[in-house]
Amino acid sequence: MFTGIIEAIGTIRALTPKGGDVRVLVETGKLDLGDVKLGDSIAVNGVCLTAVELPGNGFWADVSRETLTRTGFNDLKAGSPVNLEKALTPTSRLGGHLVSGHVDGVGEIVSRQDNARAVQFVVRAPAELARYIALKGSITVDGTSLTVNSVNGAQFELTIVPHTLSETIMADYRPGRRVNLEVDLLARYLERLLLGEKAAEPQSSGITEGFLAENGFLKH
Repeated sequence: MFTGIIEAIGTIRALTPKGGDVRVLVETGKLDLGDVKLGDSIAVNGVCLTAVELPGNGFWADVSRETLTRTGFNDLKAGSPVNLEKALTPTSRLGGHLVSGHVDGVGEIVSRQDNARAVQFVVRAPAELARYIALKGSITVDGTSLTVNSVNGAQFELTIVPHTLSETIMADYRPGRRVNLEVDLLARYLERLLLGEKAAEPQSSGITEGFLAENGFLKH
């Protein structure tokens, strides 16, 4: 588990094809690896990766086909900057929100606009994730825990303060940039809970308006 509070900006140093997937070398910059052991988890742009080698100034990790398919990892290359966060410990402060490091989909930066010293971004999420994004709710963008300031369909707005811009890769975001999205854990579990006994049945599309009406959650 993670908090979504980025600890350092790292750099992709190598992406090596290996048996159908990829092994990646991440240089970790100012991230303290003194307490990191082989097998520990580190979030890279919000993707939970397992350290399989520790050469000293970074770590190697394996990126599966599933991760390559569901995230923006295919957009990365040697030299790409990335957000880094080590996994939670029992004594960590939970400054953001609970983040699993399991990316739900890839969004796109629609617009960027200065707002005093802050920057406002509009992000378009995949249509299937729109129902999990709520006004003043939490969302993770490339591993960064952020608050949703407005929602319009599958698009949502973020206001990013100078500190976050300087401590993450968000300063480089421009329209068209693809970003990893992880929705709030509670929203996903609530959807599953609302299914009740029907959760054991095959579901093609999860919670639908018809399901909510049938089970008394909507009134006509």
